Amino acid sequence: MAKPKTIAIIGAGGSGLPAIKCCLDEGLIPVCFERTDDIGGLWKFTPEVHSNQACVMRSTIINTSKEMMCFSDFPIPKEYPNYMHNSYILKYFHLYADHFDLKKYIKFKHEILNLSRADNFDTTGKWNLKIHDIEKDAVVMETYDGVLVCTGHHVEQNTPHFEGIDNFGGQVLHSHDYKDHRGCEDKRVVVVGLSNSGGDVAVELGRVASQVFLSTRRGAWVAHRRGDDGFPLDIVVTTRFMEAVKSTLPSALLSTVVEHQLNRRFNHANYSLKPKHRFTSQHPMVNDELPNHILSGSIIIKSNIKRFTENGVEFEDGTIEDNIDLVILATGYVLGFSFCDSSVIKVERNQVDLYKYVFPPNSAQPSLAVIGCVQPWGALMPVSELQARWATKVFKGDLVLPSKDDMWHDINKKRSDMAHRYFSTQRHTIQVDWVTYMDELADIVGCRPNLGKLLLTDPKLALKMYFGPCNPYQYRLMGTGQWDGAKEAINTVMERVLYPTKTRKIEEEMRTNGFWKLSIFSLVIIAVLLKWIFF
Repeated sequence: MAKPKTIAIIGAGGSGLPAIKCCLDEGLIPVCFERTDDIGGLWKFTPEVHSNQACVMRSTIINTSKEMMCFSDFPIPKEYPNYMHNSYILKYFHLYADHFDLKKYIKFKHEILNLSRADNFDTTGKWNLKIHDIEKDAVVMETYDGVLVCTGHHVEQNTPHFEGIDNFGGQVLHSHDYKDHRGCEDKRVVVVGLSNSGGDVAVELGRVASQVFLSTRRGAWVAHRRGDDGFPLDIVVTTRFMEAVKSTLPSALLSTVVEHQLNRRFNHANYSLKPKHRFTSQHPMVNDELPNHILSGSIIIKSNIKRFTENGVEFEDGTIEDNIDLVILATGYVLGFSFCDSSVIKVERNQVDLYKYVFPPNSAQPSLAVIGCVQPWGALMPVSELQARWATKVFKGDLVLPSKDDMWHDINKKRSDMAHRYFSTQRHTIQVDWVTYMDELADIVGCRPNLGKLLLTDPKLALKMYFGPCNPYQYRLMGTGQWDGAKEAINTVMERVLYPTKTRKIEEEMRTNGFWKLSIFSLVIIAVLLKWIFF
């Protein structure tokens, strides 16, 4: 019997933890290296700033709801809020790690300095790792049969250079280094970038600063976390039915329908937010409070920065704001893997050469995989988990990658499709549609649910899985890696959604349960679209 392979996992965050478990599920031996003293990665808040260590703000609340972001065989506790503060996410990670006994495989305060192929790589697929034991301040070399890179894509800051910024007398920092509002009271602040982080920073400072200016090059469509009837938005829209509708309709028509809905909440043009691009051409911004702050005047939307003066900022529309105390650059991150060179993982113009965003296509041996280096229209954690399920099966030898030519064909097609759909920016290089991408991976792994077959044996469940939320549990119901609790988890989704909000008993309860409300909503959407097309 062959000796089990030993797999190095770099990072113990939302991608590294399921990678450990997937290794164990496949009989592999995981050794996880985490350079901090705790799990959580991005979601472990620290009041100190650490270079090349991504961290949420103190007040950050996730944009995906708990039933759509959980790992597929471990539901988030029903009493947790639907949209969780970062402290709840960290608690959930600890629950997950303790339940599956993952922490004993993690070497904390160990940093990977270099990753390179072993001398016999072409025949063995082995990797050499140069490891820094931070506590002992010792460096060692170790060799592993495979590597799972789980460092994410929020590491190296993207810091644009503006004319005059070197002579600006105020403070300039990247949102990576912003922790909370303390020290910003009564200041005049410019936030650059209409990303999710830019909106969160602007809204938080809008409560305490004397004035916040939010600068944007293009504008953005702004979605709320809350959908119809108060359900979490992703519970309503991330369904197999809605995915079928999106794939059937022309993108222009789909954008028109969605933009009309968004403008019913507030007119984006009247709030100076309306972008030139259509809704489907950019990853949307999610922010519940921005319109209220614009309405109250605490946030003023401005155009892109033209240049800095000694004490202020001139914008491209010719307006000038003087006496600026602080500028925060919410300008995103640059993809990179500092511990290896481009011969291992190639990144150019923020595009990374990975088959289905996981495997380097030119590698002589499929013994390295990148987990979590995607930007889904939905929750990342279940995506990372399914990527890890695939990668560990490849490492074990149960699954085989296609030819190099076929992998490059897939990479180039995805790039072409992305270039056709999105406007050109380094932000739009790793975008994926949640249901489509999850099904794509599930087809390879062998865990995609067969709804046609299920319709014959359990029609109620099949309809719920088609019209209701496409949650991660669906990928544990059938095929490889089945979980006995998957069916119950799917059937009880709405109970867990409503549990933390129905905290007071009332006489009149809803006459229809959550699933049928979502089904009725879906049918209404069909009717509206048919009317739009044919009448």
